[in-house]
This record gives sequence, structure tokens and C-alpha cells, in this order.
Amino acid sequence: MQPKVLIITDRSDLAETQLIIGLAALPLPVTVMANDTGPNYRLLLDAGVRAIPLRLAGRFDRSGTRAIRRELESGGYTVIYGFNPRAIACGLRASRGLKVKVMGYRGVIGNVGLLKPESWITFLHPRLDRVVCVSRAVQRYFESLGWGPFKLREGKAVTIYKGHDLSWYEAPPADLDSFKFPAGAFVVACIGRDRPGKGFATLIEAMEHVPETSPLHLLLVGELQGNPDLARRVETSRHRDRIHFAGFRNDAPQVAGACSALVLPSESEGLPRVVIEAMAYSRPVVVTEVGGMPELVDDGVEGFVVPVRHPQALAQALVRLANDPELATWMGECGRQRIERDFSIESTIRQTASLIQELTDELKV
Repeated sequence: MQPKVLIITDRSDLAETQLIIGLAALPLPVTVMANDTGPNYRLLLDAGVRAIPLRLAGRFDRSGTRAIRRELESGGYTVIYGFNPRAIACGLRASRGLKVKVMGYRGVIGNVGLLKPESWITFLHPRLDRVVCVSRAVQRYFESLGWGPFKLREGKAVTIYKGHDLSWYEAPPADLDSFKFPAGAFVVACIGRDRPGKGFATLIEAMEHVPETSPLHLLLVGELQGNPDLARRVETSRHRDRIHFAGFRNDAPQVAGACSALVLPSESEGLPRVVIEAMAYSRPVVVTEVGGMPELVDDGVEGFVVPVRHPQALAQALVRLANDPELATWMGECGRQRIERDFSIESTIRQTASLIQELTDELKV
């Protein structure tokens, strides 16, 4: 049976957009329903992908569900692929009674459970045939849910890494002259949102273990200045003159490329894009041993993997990079090669197309 897929999304990032374009180019019959105000919607149209404007207001969007149903009834679809919980919930309701398979994407660990009603209309819904996990860590999380008859069906969760292309990261590194870093400074970027579990407090505490003689400076990227606890920690740090706030930047990859290294001290992650972006710019990374980060970084090769909430280990890894520029350069090159080898968009396209065909073939049974 020839597969035909309806992809439902919102404002897709570049990796998701290029996945859609790549599937359509195989060729695989693809229609995408997406928010037409998204930054990459025009890329879909320019590539000749059939795109239908859709702005889902929530998981119970009636008009959006009706629009999806009309498109499904127009004929021939074998698979629905929802890129977010709203898309999955509306797609499941819209496909009720139709002979079509449903798959959904999950990029983070947590917030799914048997006692969470919203989970039963999305990832735990019995008609959701596959959960496409961004990392093996996310897959293991799903496989750990429930017990007995409430255990996730074997094979329902699968891992497909969100692929990238090194050509996306050819823009020149950002100009950091306005921060007036001293000559010879080893600038480490930390890029993230002001959310619990991002590890900013641990990172600031780690700075207390950095020797006075170290050239290490820290550049915090994101809307973080409004966090009073973080501001207090920075103000009372003995290295407060080495901690710099960049605020929100729409050129975060180029900022990472302009720095000497990247650190992500998170307490939970799926497969963080900021780490991939830094590695694509040949920058060494220091990450915690949570989520999919150890799948991106081999300790001692592309960077260092340290225990979570361990400021001393974090400081030791950062200082080692700052004190050994040759090691930092070598790790950065290893990271770029790792992205090209193991996290390519071509691999994501192939694996996704294979899964779509697999689900389509199940319709024959």
C-alpha cells in the first residue's frame, strides 16, 4: 500500500520543516497543516509542499478538529503525524472511525502519566500507534510508565533523533565586542529559558570553585535578568565580574559559535538543540548526565559529561577546557563530526519514512 501522510504541527522549527520537505522529496505524498505565521511556513511553500493553514488554539479546538477531519475525508491518508500535544489530540479525535494510523512526536521527559487526564487524549491514547521519541532517554521514560495492563504497549515508543545539517550553521559567529571580555578570556555560553530545572543556580555556584587565575568567563543567554534568585546569586558571587548577561538573542547559534565552549547544567532534557548547535559550530560542550545529553556527548571526546547538581564537577570540567585550548579545539572538532555522522537530517528523513511505511503496512493486517 502506498503511504500518504498528513502532518499536523504549529510553528515548526528548521529541523522539523526540513524533515517535511525531505519526506515530500523522496517522493512521499505529504500534506502539512500548520500555522501560516510560523517562521518556516514559506519554506514549505517554496519547496512545493502542499500546506494548509491551521492554528490550533488547544487540545479541544473544535474548528481545527473539523478542518483536520475534512482533509482526512478528502481521501487516501494512511498516517497522521502530530508534532505536538494539541496536534495529537485533535488528530486523534478527527480520525475517529477512519482507517488511518496515528503517530506523535515527543521531545521532552516528564509530564505524562496514568493519573494525568490530558495524557489519555494524547500520548497514552489507545489509538496512538507510535510515539516518536527524540532520544533513547525519552523512549525509556515512556517504557517505564504504568504497570501490568496499563503498561505502554511494547514497540509503541521508538527513537528517531531530530536531525540537523551543518550547512544550517554557516552564518558568521556573533560579535561579542560589546561585552568587553578581556584579551585571552575563555568565554563559556549558557543558553536557556528561565525555567525550573535548567541548573542556573548550580552553574553560578560552580563559579565559586573557579580559581582566580582562570581565564574563564560566563555568558548567560536568555531572558534571565528578571529572576531575583539568580540575580542575587550573581551579585554575591566572588566572580560576579566574570558573569555576563546577554538577554534574549535571536542569533543564539551564532552566539554559541562566538564563544569558546557551551555549558548546559540542566536537571532534565530531551535532546537539547542548543548543544547540537554549539557542536555544529565546533565548540566543546559540558553537559549533565540527564536525558539525551549523554547520547550527544561522549565524556572526554566531544566535551565532558558531569553529574547533575554537582557544582564542583561542573567547575572542574570548565576549568580544564579553559586551561587546555588544544583539548578544547580537538573536542570541538569531534563534536562537529559527531553531528554530521550520527545526527544528520538525511538519517531522520529515512527513519521517519520507514516508520510511515511500517504503519501503512499494518493497515493491511
